[in-house]
Amino acid sequence: MSRTLLKSVAIILVLIITITGFVYYFITHPIVQHQLSTTSIGTLALLFILYLGVVGAISLVTYATLLLCNLKLQAGESLLLTAYATVINFFGPLQSGPAFRGVYLKRRHGLPLKQYALATLVFYALYAGISGLFLLSGVFGWWLFYAAVVALLVLMLVLKSSVPIAVRMRELHMTAVYALAGATLLQLSLVAVIYFVELRSIDHTIHFGQAVVYAGAANFALFVSITPGAIGFRESFLLFSQRLHHISSSTIVTANIIDRSVYIVVLAILGLVIFGTHAQRTLRRTTE
Repeated sequence: MSRTLLKSVAIILVLIITITGFVYYFITHPIVQHQLSTTSIGTLALLFILYLGVVGAISLVTYATLLLCNLKLQAGESLLLTAYATVINFFGPLQSGPAFRGVYLKRRHGLPLKQYALATLVFYALYAGISGLFLLSGVFGWWLFYAAVVALLVLMLVLKSSVPIAVRMRELHMTAVYALAGATLLQLSLVAVIYFVELRSIDHTIHFGQAVVYAGAANFALFVSITPGAIGFRESFLLFSQRLHHISSSTIVTANIIDRSVYIVVLAILGLVIFGTHAQRTLRRTTE
């Protein structure tokens, strides 16, 4: 049996087990059914808007990542590429969105895959670092984390302005790193706000600090996921980290059902935009 076939079988098995587990948990826990029934239309609309904001933040991440490669895309192309890659990343195997972007950029702009891969690794390092700090914020306080980030950014700007021009010219890539760090922080902060809205709609006693820790745990599912949208993996990470965020299992399950439902609607809208603008023809033709 080939490696590709084994991966496909593994993905299908994980999805079947996860969906079966969700259905069983939903049937045997009436509290989850009650929590879902109390979710307001206003909450769903707010989540939809916030997820559009996340797509915008990911577009900024893409732009900043390409700055590391000395490549600039027009805003429209960057946004459409982000939308297409976001849809592929959810429904495609093994979080394949970055791979699609790499192939597209090589075919359309001649960007070497190795250079793009290195820039992407910088993003993943920032993603993991910020997510890890989110987890630690449960010990030190989320407000202290953000205060430290702001202080660090101010310090870097002060130091950057005092560095001689010759040295600054050799550190142009550091400007791109700062931009990428800011865009990544914005993306993950919006995700934390989304989780807070979802959790708060279910349990009014949950505070933002818990949502930040919860987001930190959920974000790490990206690195081990083989299923569409990290289904099953994200929920496992959240359940294993309950001692850190202190959120009940029923609330986690309900929040993830709400989250998946809204996100699929967002992806459907992105898909309509892509097909409506015929962008899929241009992007797909470039990667063929």
